[in-house]
Amino acid sequence: MNVLISYWWRCGVAAAALSLVLAPPHRAGAQGNPDPFGFRFNSGQSLQPIFEGWAYDPDGSVSMYFGYLNRNYAESLVLPVGPDNKFEPGANDRGQPTVFGTRIHRKEFSVKIPKDWGDKELVWSVTIRGVTEKAVAWLQPEWQIDPIYAGKTRNAESLKNTPPSLTLNVPSTVTLPDTLALAADVQDDGLPTPRKGPPPRAVGQETPPTLKPLADQPEIPVNVPSVAGRGRQGGAQGPQRLVVNWLVWRGPAPVTFDLATIPVKNGRATSTATFTKPGTYVLRARANDGELTDEKEFTVTVNAPPP
Repeated sequence: MNVLISYWWRCGVAAAALSLVLAPPHRAGAQGNPDPFGFRFNSGQSLQPIFEGWAYDPDGSVSMYFGYLNRNYAESLVLPVGPDNKFEPGANDRGQPTVFGTRIHRKEFSVKIPKDWGDKELVWSVTIRGVTEKAVAWLQPEWQIDPIYAGKTRNAESLKNTPPSLTLNVPSTVTLPDTLALAADVQDDGLPTPRKGPPPRAVGQETPPTLKPLADQPEIPVNVPSVAGRGRQGGAQGPQRLVVNWLVWRGPAPVTFDLATIPVKNGRATSTATFTKPGTYVLRARANDGELTDEKEFTVTVNAPPP
């Protein structure tokens, strides 16, 4: 059993799932699962970086793909690049986020490595509230992935599909307490054909979980009975139609979007961003047609309010 746990922990991908069944309550934090009974927490929980596989690039180099699980349902986490948010070996900064939205974020970024990387490991570690979690990446053949289609069979429509094209119209500065107007113009071929009706629930999640403490446990006041959507694209099922997602990648504080996921209407998607602290922010816009994406990154300087 210890060998199996060690192998999956090295993978990084399954650590959170394993700890749900293997970690005893008094060691939940040490095992990377502070909510072993399935409670939902607004805040106070940890962050698990995840290695999601590697793929060959057109130039023959290799990219390693990473995501993360923020175990909080309401609290975004801010971790500047440095001792608490770093890659090893080599440069600490490999383009990872410093602002982490709530819950699961799949294949959020990739790190390109040299062709002669060999069997070395690349480790992304984050430390929050004194707890360090790691994602360990290496070129194991079984972890080669298709970063776009993830092994799904492409039908005739998918073979014809081309990525959407995204153009941004966003001011580069804003002064508090003003909000920032966000606008994206999107061109797309209309494929894949938009799905009708709500997306099906994942297998095993047809019925939302009922959150009840065990008989010997008190009610936990930080349980979250209902949480608004966090603005990611429609998960494994994809969105129902062409959408634009807005997210904060780096900055001194989280950013609130009026609408984080916007359906594209007449070729345009608009929203607003609200900031709480001055500083330099890196935001991203991602156009998603359900299969393919186009992403643009932009920097915004947020000035303090006038005296």
